[in-house]
Order: sequence, then C-alpha cells, then structure tokens
Amino acid sequence: MKAGIVGLPNVGKSTLFNCLSNAKAQSANFPFCTIEPNIGVVNVPDTRLEKLEELVNPERVIPATVEIVDIAGLVKGASKGEGLGNQFLGNIRETDAILHVLRCFDNDNIVHVDGSIDPIRDKETIDMELQLKDLESVEKKLDKVKRAAKTGNKDAQKEETVLSALKEGLEAGKSVRAIEVSVDDHAEFVKPLQLITDKPVMYVCNVDEGAATEGNAYVEKVKAAVANENAEVIFLAVGTEADITELETYEERQLFLEDLGLSEPGSAKLIRGAYKLLDLETYFTAGEKEVRAWTIPVGATAPQAAGVIHTDFEKGFIRAEVISYDDYVQYGNEAKVKEAGKMRVEGKEYVVKDGDVMHFRFNV
Repeated sequence: MKAGIVGLPNVGKSTLFNCLSNAKAQSANFPFCTIEPNIGVVNVPDTRLEKLEELVNPERVIPATVEIVDIAGLVKGASKGEGLGNQFLGNIRETDAILHVLRCFDNDNIVHVDGSIDPIRDKETIDMELQLKDLESVEKKLDKVKRAAKTGNKDAQKEETVLSALKEGLEAGKSVRAIEVSVDDHAEFVKPLQLITDKPVMYVCNVDEGAATEGNAYVEKVKAAVANENAEVIFLAVGTEADITELETYEERQLFLEDLGLSEPGSAKLIRGAYKLLDLETYFTAGEKEVRAWTIPVGATAPQAAGVIHTDFEKGFIRAEVISYDDYVQYGNEAKVKEAGKMRVEGKEYVVKDGDVMHFRFNV
C-alpha cells in the first residue's frame, strides 16, 4: 500500500520524503528537481510495539511499514502534459492515498513557482489538474457506456447515470471524493476507474519553525477551505524535522524536540496518519524469537490476517488464539493471560481488532 506525496514544485515534498524515509532524495531550490518517483519504506511508530518488546524481551522487533512515494512537482497544465505532467499523473494513479504538501511559510530565499505564498491557490491548482485528468477518464468511459445504454442494457443505463453525476461534479470543480455516490455504485462503477481525486487525501501544511506547535494563519485557511472534503489536515515544520533527523543520537533529537515544545517528531504523526488514511491497522505476534507488527486492511478476518504471514496459513486456517493488547499489558505475559482466562479462541468469521496479539493454528 503506497501513499504518494504531491504538490507544486518547491513546497518541501522531497525534504519531507527524506525526513520520513531517511532516504536522501535530491532537494534543491528549483522546480523539477525530482523527475523519477523516489520510493521509501517507512516504519510506522507504535508505542504498543515498544511495550510488547519490554514485556517479551525478544531477539528482534519488526515494526509495520508503509510505502511513501515522492512524486515530482505538478504545475498548471499538467493534465495536458505540461512539465512532464502525464508521467507524474500516472505515478499518482498508482498510489492508494495522497499526501498533498502545501507551502504555509514565508521565506524570500526559497522561490515559489507562482511568485507568492497562497496555499489555497496552490491547492486549487493541483486539484484542478487532477480533476481534469479524472474528467478525461470519466468522459472516455462514458462514451462507451452511452452506446451500450442506448441498446436498453439496464446495467449500462445505471452506470451512465453514475458517470454523468461524476462528470457534472468534476466540471463544477469538485473532486470525486466529494461527489455523492452510493456505496454500492461506488464499488461497482467508480472504484474500477482508479480516479486520482477519489483517493483519500491528507493536506500537509509545511510551516516554519515558529509555527511547529500551534500552526499559523495559513494553516487555518487550509482547514476552512477543506472543511467539506472529508480530508485530514496536519501541519509540520518540514525543514526543522529534516534538521532533527540529521542529529546523530536519540538524546540530541529529544532535546531539540523539547526545545520546540513537541513530544515526538511531527513526521511520526504524519506516518501514523498515512497508515490510517490507507485504511490499515495492526495486529501483533509476540514470542521469544520476535515481536512483530503485521499490517492488515481494516475489517480483515482472522484467516486473511494469517495469510499476511504466509498464504499457507490462510489456506489451512483452523483457529486463532487471540489476546487483546490491553490484557497482555495488564497481565504481563502470555502464561498469566491464559491463567486469567483472557485468551480467546476465534474461528474463520472473526474480524481482527487493531492491537490484537495473535497465534494461528493451521494445517496444510
């Protein structure tokens, strides 16, 4: 599952990517510094994993991860191929969620592609390019569906109604995620189109160091502008976060954070937010060899969760032994949890809860 970082050139995307992945994507003070998308596999910060490590004392600990893709800066006209637009829009289409970086700081030394700082205008520029690309996809599909609908095909007529509503909404400047479509119609007709503005989005307001804890007026404007979008907004001082990751020791990083009035890096909050945005959750396995966080889609059943470890586990699933995270912490180890009667045996229908500690029984 991938989250793609998008935005205009020079808003801090590559710096944010470096900060998240500790990879070193090239970042510089000119547009189109990123051409090929950089991909980083990022650990998801989780205090529960740290607590389980403390209780179990395993040989190794493996956190959950999420893929972050740094996509080059889009410009006005990208949907028509401006500034390598088609290539970049194709890269966005391959992601599952969007992290839209908006410049929310003043600094005369860092050029803005449009010459002034206005995150709402920047957001609308990107939105329009993405909407125009989606409109192109919808119109293409609609032309085919209309021909089938004319023959009296009931399914095609239903699809024509849904696609026409999408076309109308996109032409009015709405993103697909903000256009009302029933859950069933969305699953049947919208999802297969892989429309860019249908993807869940988080707006990342890039602020300066002075606004790292409280935000600023630009951030408030963004929050007001996206209030009806069902989107998340977070703010972080990307340049400062990058400086923190350059520090060599954990103690130095903590001192820097304390000076800023932060309890953890903003990037940790962003990674957890991206994980949630992708509709993912975590279950754990805990033993002397390893304590590990496993990533599953929200709503996964016990066999599906087992299949993440190995496909044979899902095929031959018999049952799952489940301990809630809170019970594990309360009793301190698996033996005491069993003594207290808090280990449950669950079958194939069980929907895994975020934080479950699990053992699987299977037969292949």
